[in-house]
Amino acid sequence: MTRVLVLCTHNSARSQMAEGWLRHHAAGRGLELDVWSAGTERSRVKPGAIAAMAEVGIDLSTHASKRLDEVADPWAFDVVLTVCDAANETCPAYPARTTRLHAAFPDPSGHPLERWREVRDAIGAAMARLADVLAAGRTPTEADVAGGTVAAQPVGLA
Repeated sequence: MTRVLVLCTHNSARSQMAEGWLRHHAAGRGLELDVWSAGTERSRVKPGAIAAMAEVGIDLSTHASKRLDEVADPWAFDVVLTVCDAANETCPAYPARTTRLHAAFPDPSGHPLERWREVRDAIGAAMARLADVLAAGRTPTEADVAGGTVAAQPVGLA
């Protein structure tokens, strides 16, 4: 079974949404994945992430924020995907057999639900592409998870 880890700084929004989407897309393709998300710091799953994902039928209400050292066997992942620049910069070194990917998505925290939806949809499209590549038996590249991201928007703009 392929193990995938999605990392972000607080494991409170983007990585949680990516985990939910990847589980969803894997199930839809009959793909057996062991999907986890974690952060470089622990926080809480943000209500905006829970609400935005609930709109597409993915329940994050039972998810909990966790640090990398709280994940089962944290050094044995086939794919490690960072979804924010800070996590990418602080991501620990993984064994050579691990495929390390980075796809930055803007932080929707502090924005209205519409912004959460935009980020949710961009992450969903990226996780669909990742699931397609894994289902095809290929090793994913950053190009596979890139594209379709939303432009950064300063906090405070509606």
